[in-house]
Amino acid sequence: MKVILNENIDTLGHIGDIVKVAPGYARNYLLPKGLAVEATEKNAKALDHLKRQMAYKKDKALESAKLLVSKLEALTVNLSHQAGEEGKLFGSVTNMEIAAYLKENGFDIDRKKIVLADPIKQVGEYTVPVKMFPEITAKLKVNVTAA
Repeated sequence: MKVILNENIDTLGHIGDIVKVAPGYARNYLLPKGLAVEATEKNAKALDHLKRQMAYKKDKALESAKLLVSKLEALTVNLSHQAGEEGKLFGSVTNMEIAAYLKENGFDIDRKKIVLADPIKQVGEYTVPVKMFPEITAKLKVNVTAA
């Protein structure tokens, strides 16, 4: 099934792209969430108009992402966990915990955008990338201390 993307989706493409996806994926996920529209002849003709609108939307999203990146890079996430004598944490710090801290401080960022290769298991200061836009990544400072 061919669909026209209304949003940037990392695994599929950018706004305005016509991509071929599985019918179930389109019917059950992309179309109900408004992430895409079916690529019919009528929609294909309206694509030129949509592309202008989407380019404007992309520019606005890019501007807001740059503003959010500057605010995030100024912020330091301070998390306190129980730790052993050598600084090893009992448990670990995950992207869910970082997202919860950011939400408490007024930043509504999806945890999937916080890119942790492995959970943080040691006390210390870390730099965690936050993928805000396909070409914009913020560097978030995370400071993990022993409780």
